[in-house]
Amino acid sequence: MSTTPPLPSEGTPEADLTGRRIGDYQLLRRLGRGGMADVYLAEQLSLRRQVALKVLKPHLARDEAYIRRFQHEAQAAAKLVHANIVQIYEVGHSDGVYYISQEYVPGQNLKQLLSRLGHGVDAIQAVHIMRQVAAALHKAAEQNIIHRDIKPENIMITPAGEVKVADFGLARVGRDGEALNLTQVGITMGTPLYMSPEQVEGRPVDPRSDLYSFGVTCYHMLAGRPPFDGPTPLNVAVQHLKSEPPRLETLCPHLPEGLCRIVHKLLAKKPEERYQRAIDLLKDLKSLKIEGLDQDWAAELPGFHTAEMALVAAGRLGATQQLDRVLKLQQAELARRRTWLARLGLSLGLVMLGAVAGGLAAWWNRPPPLLVPTGESRLKVRKFDTVRQQYDFARLTTQDKEDAWRAVWEYFPPEVAGKPVAENLRYARLAKRGLANHYVSDQRLSEALNLYDELAKVEDTELDIQLSGLAGQAVVLHRLSQQEAFQPVSDLLDQQIIERLITLRAYESDLDQRIGSFLAREVTKLFEEYQRREDS
Repeated sequence: MSTTPPLPSEGTPEADLTGRRIGDYQLLRRLGRGGMADVYLAEQLSLRRQVALKVLKPHLARDEAYIRRFQHEAQAAAKLVHANIVQIYEVGHSDGVYYISQEYVPGQNLKQLLSRLGHGVDAIQAVHIMRQVAAALHKAAEQNIIHRDIKPENIMITPAGEVKVADFGLARVGRDGEALNLTQVGITMGTPLYMSPEQVEGRPVDPRSDLYSFGVTCYHMLAGRPPFDGPTPLNVAVQHLKSEPPRLETLCPHLPEGLCRIVHKLLAKKPEERYQRAIDLLKDLKSLKIEGLDQDWAAELPGFHTAEMALVAAGRLGATQQLDRVLKLQQAELARRRTWLARLGLSLGLVMLGAVAGGLAAWWNRPPPLLVPTGESRLKVRKFDTVRQQYDFARLTTQDKEDAWRAVWEYFPPEVAGKPVAENLRYARLAKRGLANHYVSDQRLSEALNLYDELAKVEDTELDIQLSGLAGQAVVLHRLSQQEAFQPVSDLLDQQIIERLITLRAYESDLDQRIGSFLAREVTKLFEEYQRREDS
């Protein structure tokens, strides 16, 4: 017997389906409401996974022509498999309810982020987002799919900094050249804020239309407001046709001139004057020289997005697995050390046991240090005028090396008065890589692993930092695997090492430039050792 309630008639409020079951999906809570569909967090019972379930509005579900287009376009969008695109799992219906099951992306969308900030994002954050959205649009264009509704609400940002474009399955429901009846499909009144001129006029669109809408979104993201606004949707639409937006470099003098030029090129009224392909946009983004922005983020542009975002996902998954692994390893080593202490106590006698074993136990059982208390007076190195000078000193000095590295982020905190400082954050991460390398050289492997773990899961897409974290994890895990205490779990360690080497192999030709000579040498040795194992 169906638990789905009857469909309400058009013009009446739709019931909240939370708690109901639709086919294979148990609806947990409503996430949002749109003109075409309500969105629910649901559990797919057969696979025991959470999904976002878009349930089509009842009045649209009675339009057979719309349903055919809905199914056709959603099925086409389901073929878009890409790290920066929300994946569609299934298009179906049950008891008269039509739905799309898709990847559930925790976090917030770009509109929510901008609303929370109350202003635009900085240049580095913007470029990280632009790279990933452009990669998604490039993938879609390769498969001749046009989104038609690129806007901040459809750009999802996960807690790990991954960006995913949503609603490819709902945005385009017409054939090439077929204008949509906006009233019929219930597009929200805010949508004209991001429409391309050709969309406003009802002319045929191509991927360059998505690039224009993305330009409007980028302008909003950087300036804190869209380029055009007005009392009515018609007023805004006319401005897209006839008005030029205020120059970004005038509104936001702090922004790099090159980034402003990119956005305004996206906003060209004539499609032939915009970027013709998303890959061309990616090339210009790559050429930007912004202090604190990782420059070598795409060795081969056509494939960079897949490899880069797979790296982010691998780092996030690896972090979860590694937490469990490290705890188990620490327990195993602790058990061995306690056994050794017990044997030592028997040989030394009760008196020496109290004096020696107690001291040793306190040392062996100490928790790994997480963050050393801050404070300039504690450090043995001087403070320089800039964070770059502080970092260069740490690289070059041979005295008080640990203090020198820590001084980079303690003297120049990545966050000041609750606001991030992009340059300080960048150098803090580089300094933590340097300190982790120092710990490895000193055989302080637990402390090194803590830092490499942090670098492998940075919240944005700094490829060199993430690669350094993964490389460092591989090096430390290999050294641990050589120790007697970890022999019982050596196979598990090998598996973890191999997973990281597979990711690093794609960048083997220039690892030295990406992760530094120390880690590059160590990883090269690992490549050679595991290759010898394979050959034998």
